Amino acid sequence: MTQKILAAHAGLETVKAGDLIEAKLDLMLGNDVTVPPAIDVFYRTGATRVFDQDRIVMVPSHFAPNKDIKSAEHCKKMRLFAAAQGITHYYEQGSKGMGIEHVIVPENGLVLPGYCMIGADSHTCTDGALGAFATGVGSTDLGCAMATGQTWFKVPQAIRINLSGQLRPHVAGKDLILYVISKIGVDGALYRSMEYTGPGVAQLSMNDRLTICNMAIEAGGKNGIFPVDQVTLDYIREHAPQAYAQKNYQVFTADPDAEYVQTLDIDLAEVPLMVAKPYLPENGQDVRLVAAADQAAIQQVVIGSCTNGRYDDFKVAAELLRGRQVAPGVRCFIIPGSQAVYLRCLRDGLLADFVDAGCVVGPPTCGPCIGGHMGVLASEERCVSTTNRNFVGRMGSPESQTFLAGVPVACASAVMGRIASPDELPELVKA
Repeated sequence: MTQKILAAHAGLETVKAGDLIEAKLDLMLGNDVTVPPAIDVFYRTGATRVFDQDRIVMVPSHFAPNKDIKSAEHCKKMRLFAAAQGITHYYEQGSKGMGIEHVIVPENGLVLPGYCMIGADSHTCTDGALGAFATGVGSTDLGCAMATGQTWFKVPQAIRINLSGQLRPHVAGKDLILYVISKIGVDGALYRSMEYTGPGVAQLSMNDRLTICNMAIEAGGKNGIFPVDQVTLDYIREHAPQAYAQKNYQVFTADPDAEYVQTLDIDLAEVPLMVAKPYLPENGQDVRLVAAADQAAIQQVVIGSCTNGRYDDFKVAAELLRGRQVAPGVRCFIIPGSQAVYLRCLRDGLLADFVDAGCVVGPPTCGPCIGGHMGVLASEERCVSTTNRNFVGRMGSPESQTFLAGVPVACASAVMGRIASPDELPELVKA
């Protein structure tokens, strides 16, 4: 799929792995960390106007709402550039809302099947869930692309991840991608396209697929991509109704004899609830094994991020936390991925459930995921988080520890005060 998309955008009949190409871009994305240096590069090219104000998305998300003077200056620089250039898709406080770029882009129907998209953020690969080629680049590439509307790629090899069966209760996309990474390692898909195929794909929701593609980079992948099926089309109809009605997208399918450097067969029924122990996403194990061996207290739980910050994630969290209490000594942060997600949670009463349970609800932001703000860890603190990375010092002190998990495990851990499986929750006496 990836090779076909790249060939089409390079104006070529075919491409093969290893080819160097220049491809036209349908969309490009940047945030408050990566856009300011990209602006400098943009002007150094000699450009004065962006190639297309409708194809550039800018979202202050990493240190916004501004945590300090430096982050405020970064956001100001991006804000002024967006206004001067007439950037159509600029998301901050106001009518368009704010939030995390990788939640905002798909929920606003900005990416469609067959798109070739870059973003100056490694988790741009999230949007491959919609049958697009989406990958992260550096600020230099973004700055040049804003001027020219194209960029260069080395065509990646492809890994096929063939899915069958159906996930068990509580098990979701986060568990599946942690399971895959535990099998192939953090460099197992280095500069390769992770293409999901097989009858099991139909069992995965769009929320699952967005989560899975989001963490392609945690396996070293160039991108993650799902085939376009009815789940995809239903999502487009809801979030991009005009594009859906006019069929302003192109569906690419892999040939039956497509070449893959590796095939990984996975029965979804065998995927357990997962926890990835410090300090790499590849350290994933069945939560029951981890819980049995590790009874130490945790001090923090984070539910949110570009990985698990969509409405479906918080609906699951509310169902598990409703009528229960976060354990004493645990700080549980609920951070919606966008203003739209926040508002829907508010209207549906989910935020009240979280506050009643003892959680703290924050504004839409990346925040603690990158050790930015609103949840930074102190030394020797332990956190269960639905984010995507658990590197040394990722969420704060180098002496802290982060355990990656899906929403059900995060909720159970918040209530139990230690790493726990949701299977343990039914035995609790509800408040």
